[in-house]
Amino acid sequence: MAMAALRREGRRFAPLISSRPVTAVRSSPFAPSHEDEGRIGFRYISTQIVRNRMKSVKNIQKITKAMKMVAASKLRAIQTKAENSRGLWQPFTALLGDLPSVDVKKSVVVTISSDKGLCGGINSTSVKISKGVHKLNSGPEKETKYVILGEKAKAQLIRDSKKDIELVIAELQKNPLNYTQVSVLADEILKNVEFDALRIVFNKFHSVVSFLPTVSTVLSPEIVEREAESGGKLGDLDNYEVEGGETKGEILQNLAEFQFSCVMFNAVLENACSEQGARMSAMDSSSRNAGDMLDRLTLTYNRTRQASITTELIEIISGASALEG
Repeated sequence: MAMAALRREGRRFAPLISSRPVTAVRSSPFAPSHEDEGRIGFRYISTQIVRNRMKSVKNIQKITKAMKMVAASKLRAIQTKAENSRGLWQPFTALLGDLPSVDVKKSVVVTISSDKGLCGGINSTSVKISKGVHKLNSGPEKETKYVILGEKAKAQLIRDSKKDIELVIAELQKNPLNYTQVSVLADEILKNVEFDALRIVFNKFHSVVSFLPTVSTVLSPEIVEREAESGGKLGDLDNYEVEGGETKGEILQNLAEFQFSCVMFNAVLENACSEQGARMSAMDSSSRNAGDMLDRLTLTYNRTRQASITTELIEIISGASALEG
């Protein structure tokens, strides 16, 4: 009965074992050639191919774990700057307000994204919000343009909105972010773009696993003066006493430029924090997926090796039985 059971096991595992060694590497480790398909069926697999696949998955897992640690160290450094930068733009919001629904003729959507990928859907979210803001502020007598910070937003918006892109700035995080660097970029945008309202789209950092798409609005001095004359929140500007020989228009011009640079500085830092947090989450998920794949490959390798050993035992026992018979 034992011999009969071994023969049945041999017939069950026989399709898993190749009768000759693999002499060439195929394009897919789990796809046998047309010659092998007819001879041994689709259940054939080589232990050497599985070992190579396991080695590749282990190397990928090491890389994703290292990228997660790098993102965590960068996040700690940027998060402190982002929290400190919030004190720059909050006084402007208290003084000038944030009017996302203001009706203007020339709007500029400033989309902030990253230059590198592997950070989840953070860049797709910014692009999606930017397209929505662009659509809301477009019309027959209105003009809306894009100013893009980051390669990822550029790659997505250039497909269907190339004619609306006014300015592209890349490699923003090549050097450590500071206010001087961002203020130079803000000055370049103000010099090259005509606007009534700047709508800055970025991802506000909440935690490692969550961020909030945010739109901040910076009005031009002319629009601020118009809104102040019409009353509302901006009407309180007339209650402030102005010292010096500067006119109201010059003061509003200086306030608008300084407000834009402060809001940009905070937006860039918040988006950088969100990027590193999203990259940490993405790399953590990738490491877990690599571990699951490694477990499945290990199980496949052990089953294949066990089948090979069982077949060899069957052959030995069968040969001994033939000699005895």
